[in-house]
Amino acid sequence: MTRYALATISVDGGAKTAAMVLGDKVATLDRLVAAQGNTAIAPGTTLMALLEDWGGLLPELDAIAAGAEATNGIDWHAADAVHYHPPAEPRQIFCTGANYRTHVVHLTIDTNSGPQGLEGDELREWAEKMMDDRLANGDPYVFTKPFSSIAGANDTLVLPKVTTKPDWELELAVVIGKEAYQVSVEDAMDCVAGYAMVNDVSARDLIPRTDYKLLGSDWLRGKGMIGFLPFGPYIVPAAFIPDPYDLGIRLSVEGQLMQNETTGDMMFDIARQIEYITRYARLMPGDIICTGSPAGNGTHYNRFLRDGDLMVGEIDGLGAQRIRCVAEGA
Repeated sequence: MTRYALATISVDGGAKTAAMVLGDKVATLDRLVAAQGNTAIAPGTTLMALLEDWGGLLPELDAIAAGAEATNGIDWHAADAVHYHPPAEPRQIFCTGANYRTHVVHLTIDTNSGPQGLEGDELREWAEKMMDDRLANGDPYVFTKPFSSIAGANDTLVLPKVTTKPDWELELAVVIGKEAYQVSVEDAMDCVAGYAMVNDVSARDLIPRTDYKLLGSDWLRGKGMIGFLPFGPYIVPAAFIPDPYDLGIRLSVEGQLMQNETTGDMMFDIARQIEYITRYARLMPGDIICTGSPAGNGTHYNRFLRDGDLMVGEIDGLGAQRIRCVAEGA
């Protein structure tokens, strides 16, 4: 089977259009469909429309990819010479928090948020035991982000004036390919269309509610601001990611490697996340689940995003993001 990815692109400032990425080149889906005489995919079909009928159209996409190299009349573009928009427009964005063991242990130590009097190795051991107990006896911890937080993989990130601690969280995202409600763990992976990369940008100083501490965390202001979820550059069908728990995740800021972990540190796996979410909510085609951040965030280094910073994020097989940070009003 020919490996490919699906994107929403524009070329030279033109209109947004669905596209197929093969290796280091990309072509619009409309041109590929027309050149191959495919009648199952209508002209102007968006990536969201493909996801709405993923089971029916996936074989068509596989066939288009298989014949692409031998098809004449295709305007190929270099994959790094087009603008990548968010590949899809999900109705719902779910995020699984505190889902990487090392990340949570680091946060516990860095913020000294364990029992009073514990520090050093004792605090680490306490945090590790808490994570083990939670995985054995608990459930995923899921919140949502607004649609307005979505941005493209190479869009500028505006750092809002209201936060002094904007932080990064490069994560694996699951893209849903069919409606799902009250799905079992055993059937959960059948809902997955593919995988993508997201950066769950966070305002660390705005997550705790200091006006009334019993309220706990404020995810709207802490993670929901405009542009706080760069998504893409593309979606890779699930068949081409045979083991989503063996993917390297790397993020650098101004050339300094900050995150360098793997999805193998994920605690609640994707099937358990889907099962948990669909106990209470209905997943729809195109929805995404951000599966949690591995270790290496700004809180750990006491180094947060600044005006002019360049973030470069990569996940094995899922492309790269290059995001320039600009202070609001600069």
